[in-house]
Amino acid sequence: MPHAADRYDVVIIGAGPVGLLSSLCFSKWGYKIKHIDNRPLPTKTGRADGIQPRSLEILRNLGIKRKLMAHDPARVYDVAFWDPLPEGKGIHRTGNWPSCPSFIDTRYPFTTLLHQGLIERAFIDEIAKHDTTIERPWTIVGFKNDGKDSTYPVEVTLKDLNTNVEVVVRTKYLFGGEGAKSFIREQLGIQIFHKDPISHVWGVMDGVVQTDFPDILTKCTIHSDSGSIMVIPRENNMVRLYVQISSSTDPDWNPRKTATVSEVQEAAKRIFRPYSLKWDRVEWYSVYPIGQGIADKYTLDHRVFIGGDSCHTHSPKAGQGMNTAFHDALNFAWKIHLVEGGFAKPSILTTYESERKLIAETLLNFDAKYAALFSSRQPSAAEVGAASNNDDGSANTTNQFVEMFKSACEFTSGYGVVYQPNIFNWGPDHPAKSPLFNPQGVKLIPGRVFPSCTVTRLSDAYKVPLEQEVPANGSFRIHIFAGNPDKTREAINDFALNLEKKRSFYSSYQKEDSTNFSYFERHNPHSRFFTLSVVYSGKKGASTIDQLPSVLRAYKHHIYVDDIPDIRVPNAKAAAHMKLGFDTENGGVVVLRPDGHIACTVQLVRGSGTVDALNEYFAAFATKPLGDGNSQARL
Repeated sequence: MPHAADRYDVVIIGAGPVGLLSSLCFSKWGYKIKHIDNRPLPTKTGRADGIQPRSLEILRNLGIKRKLMAHDPARVYDVAFWDPLPEGKGIHRTGNWPSCPSFIDTRYPFTTLLHQGLIERAFIDEIAKHDTTIERPWTIVGFKNDGKDSTYPVEVTLKDLNTNVEVVVRTKYLFGGEGAKSFIREQLGIQIFHKDPISHVWGVMDGVVQTDFPDILTKCTIHSDSGSIMVIPRENNMVRLYVQISSSTDPDWNPRKTATVSEVQEAAKRIFRPYSLKWDRVEWYSVYPIGQGIADKYTLDHRVFIGGDSCHTHSPKAGQGMNTAFHDALNFAWKIHLVEGGFAKPSILTTYESERKLIAETLLNFDAKYAALFSSRQPSAAEVGAASNNDDGSANTTNQFVEMFKSACEFTSGYGVVYQPNIFNWGPDHPAKSPLFNPQGVKLIPGRVFPSCTVTRLSDAYKVPLEQEVPANGSFRIHIFAGNPDKTREAINDFALNLEKKRSFYSSYQKEDSTNFSYFERHNPHSRFFTLSVVYSGKKGASTIDQLPSVLRAYKHHIYVDDIPDIRVPNAKAAAHMKLGFDTENGGVVVLRPDGHIACTVQLVRGSGTVDALNEYFAAFATKPLGDGNSQARL
């Protein structure tokens, strides 16, 4: 008989990328987690390996980037294209293109390559610091939302694979990150819809090679008369090779076709000619078919959810599987946090599926075209050579291959992930109707990632990345671009005064004893749902800290001066203000979602108007009535 049920905030099934990131968020934010995985040990080597620039930003925000970079991963800055020489004479380089072109605003213009085992270990070590343990080898054998306990409505039956002992637990939420063969998805009856039938089978091999191929240290796509291959440099002098094994155009086509290590090595040698290739060792090898599939639903009842490969499958060559899983997990975690923390209505959980499924559909559409072109089409030297002419995003050709590669760069980097207008991403149809939203000239688009901005932190004079100053703490980040203090002093004082009103969004969700906070509490002195910062446009701001209202002085580690040049706005005296489109004299306010995407922008004015607008925005999904409805704005 099962043991008596324990109770948890979230039960997480699977310790791959989506399970680990969600577990880390919930553990950091103080939730009680039950996390299991059916493997006796974490991944040893191989599997996913590419961390895209935006994902690296997220991992830095979670505090594990340094652990990953300590392994000295390979960094891919450039992609080389190789095509066949005439008359079967082998291959030659025909062009190249930046992995992350200069028109993409990022601090990390490269793809980081490190095997999944090392990535998992970094997560596991960090999770353990917050008193969560991943139990192995355990599996899920049943679950039901029976409603017998209104607080913990989901009953989950788990099984220890070593002893075959079953236990029953109850949870508020069940999250399935089990991979493509998801038990939870199957039990819910959620269908996977395949966009195209499987048309290619590939082998993937990690190892150390000896070769005279000149681009072995960079990412390459190679098309030859003998087939196609992708080269990915890796940590510890390794290289990953994706080798096409079979295609639906083959006379003996079989989607279940496999190949031995030696057969794939021989195929690779033929493709690399006239260059030599031999292996010192092989660390990991696998064979997989290419197919694009997406789940019809990500949840049925907003109590049991799925994410990562449980929801979407695609080819690995665009380097998106693990990265998409990271975004799924973060999106899921911060929304559960807002609901369970008592800030947001449960109805917001519908946006997990609507936001993430649209991104997955975009990915699958791109991946189907990318995989087909890579597997079956040999771009000409003229086509690919055109790709090396510009890296500023301007097009000098309408060729399909080049245009797809260029347009995909922003999306695959992660910075092209744009969420559509909804309750979190302000748009004209949002319930918040203040005329102060979306100030004229502001370049920030709700739903997009907040751009990189370097500013000087006044508490210690450090030059810091503003987008990284607030860690992934589940809070909305409210950046007050305060312009010239001589012009905005009254507006800032009014902003603070209205923040402290009883029914403001800020006061309504303060901690019980918000006046007694730790000296070391930099980010959430008053509320677990908001972190405030003030950014002045010039050095005059340095003398205004002592004059700030007390509610803002509590964020003394988040007071900045905008005095660092930015190459994207040359000659600007307040580069961050100018880059984002805020007036350098009068400033403005931007609210970021807990995942760093832009929620809304608001004009900074004297009177109550700015806070009234924010009350309207948060009232659209908050659990308490906010504001008094009597907006007073003095422009």
